[in-house]
Amino acid sequence: MSIAKDFVVTLNYKLSDAQGNLIEESSAPMVYLHGGYGNTLPKLEEALEGKTVGDKLDVQVEPDDAFGEYDAELVRMEMRDRLPSPIEVGMQFEGASDDSDPDAQTVIFTVTDVADDKVVLDANHPLAGMALRFSLEVVSVRPASDEEKAHGHVHGPHGHHHAGDDEDDGDDSDQFRTVRVQ
Repeated sequence: MSIAKDFVVTLNYKLSDAQGNLIEESSAPMVYLHGGYGNTLPKLEEALEGKTVGDKLDVQVEPDDAFGEYDAELVRMEMRDRLPSPIEVGMQFEGASDDSDPDAQTVIFTVTDVADDKVVLDANHPLAGMALRFSLEVVSVRPASDEEKAHGHVHGPHGHHHAGDDEDDGDDSDQFRTVRVQ
């Protein structure tokens, strides 16, 4: 069975930078719905199209086709007392990309530095500005269910949960909401 639109693909992967330094290796396989649903990078889908179980491939993805170029405007300094305590490098918060714009999009900030009374928040993806190398191995390919196609993602025990799937709880009382602590 070949990878094509509306097939569920299971992959083992290794992610490295352009110099070959390992960034992440799958402890559990990645499972996604193939076919332009936005569940993985378009360049990876393009490279995987037509592949079958057992195929192995290496794909290099430039920043423009991965997580974008690093944008210095997405870094900002906040007073420490505006954020939850305790705070440490690596914590992530959700907040408005621009405090002065009420229609600004919500972004995820990562704490990159903590000083006495100030905290540096960076809304760039941690892999922004990097060319990435993916080593992929196709583990399984199966037709998607009607429900999976309708919802645009994999269901069941091995499907990835995607950011943004959660219902908004409507609580906007805090400017920053803790997302996760690493």
